[in-house]
Amino acid sequence: MAKTSMVEREKKRAKAVEKFAKKRAELKALISGPATSDEDRWAAMIALQKLPRNSAAVRGHNRCGVTGRPHGVYRKFRLGRNKLREHAMNGDVPGLVKASW
Repeated sequence: MAKTSMVEREKKRAKAVEKFAKKRAELKALISGPATSDEDRWAAMIALQKLPRNSAAVRGHNRCGVTGRPHGVYRKFRLGRNKLREHAMNGDVPGLVKASW
């Protein structure tokens, strides 16, 4: 099991990403827009830098939904490799069977 504080930190980051997504998108569009003046572009860059760092989507990290494990997480199932194997053996994951050849 991962530390509860680490899992909560990721949840907090996810909330921040959701909260500031629209604002970040507007500022990025303004920065990359070809018709934007240099002064407006500079002001948008400064405004983007003043937003919280954790509001950037790249700061998030995938974690297992059951254990909170940060490594070996399958995106499709949101489970760590260990728990995915356990759930697959129990038949809890529809359509997933153990390979045999």
